[in-house]
Amino acid sequence: MEENPWKIRSKQTIYENKWLRLDEHAVTNPAGNPGIYGTVHFKQLAIGILPLADNGDTWLVGQYRFPLKEYSWEIPEGGGALDIEPLESARRELLEETGLVATEWTPLAGFVTSNSVTDERAILFIARGLTEKESHPDEEEKLEIKRLPFLEAFQMAMDGRITDSLTLVALMKARLLMLEDRL
Repeated sequence: MEENPWKIRSKQTIYENKWLRLDEHAVTNPAGNPGIYGTVHFKQLAIGILPLADNGDTWLVGQYRFPLKEYSWEIPEGGGALDIEPLESARRELLEETGLVATEWTPLAGFVTSNSVTDERAILFIARGLTEKESHPDEEEKLEIKRLPFLEAFQMAMDGRITDSLTLVALMKARLLMLEDRL
């Protein structure tokens, strides 16, 4: 059952920029019929960081998300070049978005964000041993930074105020690890 049932007859790039490429594939589907399949190829990893202070606080970043046309609360996150170690990208993103520098880094999770149409992979870290410095967000980012107790952020995920997938995975997995005394 792990065999690929799709046959690609041709592929055409519809759109491309420095972050992604949209391809349309002429395919023969698993039933043997002709069809099309659109895919989005991401040129970077999705990187997310859950900063945890010694007292149990965390930091969220708020920003307006253009594709959704809505405001979003998230863990610090961004793109990491494929040829750079994910931890290096995580350090950069944490400093850029929050001004935080961490001395302890723990891998938290790796996953795919939407495997029906994209190949985007995400890597999450927990950052500890935090020192506050000055943030330097990208020019496309107008960010609000909020420090709050971890359990308050977790409650925001549980009641639907947080909908970002990287943030949900980070908060849920961290909470489970906390309940198992593994974090």
